[in-house]
Amino acid sequence: MKRAGYVYMLKCADGSYYVGSYQSGELETRISEHQQGKHPGAYTFRRRPVELVWHEEVAHVDDMAACERQLKGWSRAKKEALIRGDEAALKRLASRSHANRRPS
Repeated sequence: MKRAGYVYMLKCADGSYYVGSYQSGELETRISEHQQGKHPGAYTFRRRPVELVWHEEVAHVDDMAACERQLKGWSRAKKEALIRGDEAALKRLASRSHANRRPS
């Protein structure tokens, strides 16, 4: 199965996290673009250097976009649990955020 691309998370110099996706080649190329500041309007431009802390290959473009959107909506604690690979914390944080939602 050919991959569509990657969803990735960077830790920025200011301690914030950036979630992005890339489908045009190797992930190392995109990370290098972030490091070099190739895109002055990018979130990471003034927050360099950046460090790749998590990534996942994704097979379909639709899944890649959905995963990126989902991660961008996560709390810092949930992102850090994903980075650590802490499935128990992810489940706990997911149920906590689900319980805090008000019915519409």
